[in-house]
Amino acid sequence: MLKATNMTVNHRGIGMTSQRTRDRLVNRLRDEGIKNTSVLQAVRDVPRHLFVDEALASRAYEDTALPIGHGQTISQPFIVARMTEALLSGGIQIKKVLEVGTGSGYQAAILAQLVEKVFSVERIEPLLQQARERFFKLGVRNIRLKHSDGSWGWPDYAPYDGIIVTAAPEAVPNDLLEQLALGGRLVIPVGASGGVQILKMYTRTNDGYEIEELNAVSFVPMIKGGV
Repeated sequence: MLKATNMTVNHRGIGMTSQRTRDRLVNRLRDEGIKNTSVLQAVRDVPRHLFVDEALASRAYEDTALPIGHGQTISQPFIVARMTEALLSGGIQIKKVLEVGTGSGYQAAILAQLVEKVFSVERIEPLLQQARERFFKLGVRNIRLKHSDGSWGWPDYAPYDGIIVTAAPEAVPNDLLEQLALGGRLVIPVGASGGVQILKMYTRTNDGYEIEELNAVSFVPMIKGGV
């Protein structure tokens, strides 16, 4: 697994991308209720300014979503931390995670600090290629990528201990639920674009799925088909 210190040493940043600025973001997330120290450390170590356009780098450590092109966004750091913390808070050890919606690659890079293997699918090929290049430059070696419609997941490597979805379907795809291991967790925003969306967590049990509502959120819609 990648050592987080490699990211910190090689990509410190200056000014509004400095380590001091990252530390302020982490303190803000802690104040907003993120408690998992490993998640906070991953946020501190992963250089978010490298996952946005250079023109937006000075805003990378604001707690806000930012555009990444193709009608997509890099999620607000609090939401990334919240989803990751929820995924890791169950009773099983999380080793293998599926991410639906690679986007800029930031969420996958956070996960890569915390689990053994990350499998990530993205329907927009230019975004996938940019993420692949970022992972290579950062030395991330435990993420596998695929250009694919995320609604059916990546069954070749199922079951997964955890699944994170970074786009909102109006209803949870059954294919994703079926790819969860027993005790595994699916963290997913659900709801129509422009309407009320709720971040939900599904935990697979012997009898089906337990469902917990986490936060009101706003995500881009999950769209079928690759481009």
